[in-house]
Amino acid sequence: MKYIVVLPAAGSGKRMKAGHNKLFLTLRGKPILIHTLDVFEQDPNCMAIWLAVKPEERTIIQNMLQNYHITKVKGMPAGGDERQHSVYACVLAADATTGLILVHDAARPFIEPSVITKLTLRAYETGAAIAGVKAKDTMKRVRNHIIEETIDREQLWMIQTPQAFRASILIKAQQQAARDGFLGTDESMLVERLNIAVHVVESTYDNVKMTTQEDLLIGEAILQKRQQEEN
Repeated sequence: MKYIVVLPAAGSGKRMKAGHNKLFLTLRGKPILIHTLDVFEQDPNCMAIWLAVKPEERTIIQNMLQNYHITKVKGMPAGGDERQHSVYACVLAADATTGLILVHDAARPFIEPSVITKLTLRAYETGAAIAGVKAKDTMKRVRNHIIEETIDREQLWMIQTPQAFRASILIKAQQQAARDGFLGTDESMLVERLNIAVHVVESTYDNVKMTTQEDLLIGEAILQKRQQEEN
């Protein structure tokens, strides 16, 4: 199923303690951002990539795209103060009113093509679908370090990206959030406010977000595992 993808890439890397954009850190010698872009570059169903970037980093990223032969990036609008604003800037720049729009964390370089395929098919059928995995740990509601409730983990999912929506639905959700001054933690949250059902497609536990130094170690291990599987 054909789609365009939006990647907010204007983060600061504070939790990574990188001192600069964490997407420029490398895994096996290649920037995290390029690992992520490669997935969509190689997917024949991806028609275009839009990156929200810091204006002062645009030249650095343009050079990366050229060096690693990434050709599907069609624009790099300035990212906003919040992720939500960055995604909206890309959607406006893309000017897509039909078809599917995927939103993906640029710091999730290990999304598998098979998950993208399942996700886009479900979004095409239903209008809204997001990637996630079932919670593995016991979950408890805690207040002031005292357990109030043990929550049935069978009903809990850890939500990832990509998140896929019909363009008309995502745009309507973003416009409504802007009118209401509402700030969500992901695009699904905006769509849910419209009382539109959002479907969850099972992803993989490899689809981790590179957020801390420990995540980089996990990322290196995933790449090593994949290399061994290929051989």
